[in-house]
Amino acid sequence: MKVLFADTSGWMACADKHDPVHKNALATRNDWLRSGGTLLLTDYVVDETLTLLRMRLGLPAAKIWWESVSASPRVRIQYISGDILESARILFFRFRDKTYSFTDCTSFAVMKAENLKKALTTDHHFTQAGFQCLPQK
Repeated sequence: MKVLFADTSGWMACADKHDPVHKNALATRNDWLRSGGTLLLTDYVVDETLTLLRMRLGLPAAKIWWESVSASPRVRIQYISGDILESARILFFRFRDKTYSFTDCTSFAVMKAENLKKALTTDHHFTQAGFQCLPQK
């Protein structure tokens, strides 16, 4: 099964028509799903995305996003706990020269555990951590 990690910035690029990569992000997401792939996100990404959608685009946009994500059989939400939480903690404190958020580190830990190489994101931290960002610039 093809799995693409979907980060907050990827979801935001898809949702916000004014985002500079909106069209490319939508095309990337839609092409991935059309080709039989699934999208993976974490509960931490859900938190960030809902919050940013509400702040930037309003509560109705956040509600629409949540309803589409939670109802989709092609989207999987992984909850952060146990070994993944510990791996994220280690990453967070190891990279003192980076400005990774803890949510970034949980995403990296999940991607490593799932052996994923690509993410729907515009966040350069994913490139710094060795992952491929889609859409490509």
